[in-house]
Amino acid sequence: MNKNRTAKSPRLDDPASWVDQYGDFLYRFALSRVKDSSIAEDLVQETFLAALISRANFQGRSTARTWLIAILKHKIVDHIRKRVREPASDKVESLSDAAAIDPAEGNFKDDGGWLNRPAKWDVNPMKIYEQKEFMDILYRCLADLPERQAEAFMMRELDGLSTEEICKALNISATNSWVILYRARMWLRQCIEKNWLDAES
Repeated sequence: MNKNRTAKSPRLDDPASWVDQYGDFLYRFALSRVKDSSIAEDLVQETFLAALISRANFQGRSTARTWLIAILKHKIVDHIRKRVREPASDKVESLSDAAAIDPAEGNFKDDGGWLNRPAKWDVNPMKIYEQKEFMDILYRCLADLPERQAEAFMMRELDGLSTEEICKALNISATNSWVILYRARMWLRQCIEKNWLDAES
């Protein structure tokens, strides 16, 4: 018996079965992230194509579903990165000069710990995340961030990468990553409050 073959999911040898086996799950996962059915469908198709091309590299260390989800996550992040880098057709309203001042200034110790911990932001992100309009505002706000801050934010919040993984990908220290993420979150908070929450009131 070929041990390497038994270690693989038998479904990998039959790509035609992937759609029936995993299609609905992958589509729901993608839709929950991008909030657009046509984009979600395209991302799932791209995932299956990438899996088909690279299936010879599958080593059976995870289930086929886990493997496909990992590919899909990368496709989603790539899609969001492309969208963030595209010029926005409707720019978000600019923040005031006071709000544009570096929000990280004076808030961190040398070791990365807080000097001044920000007050609790009383917003339920899961509730507003369900609304496509909010995601449009988020994308536009991300487009106004410096590229490294946007990259770090997406790696943490959308791809779920650890601090260590983010530091390795961006070639930065842990303390630097904390500052970058803090600046990104503070900017996004101000931008979203200005362009989403204020508009709701």
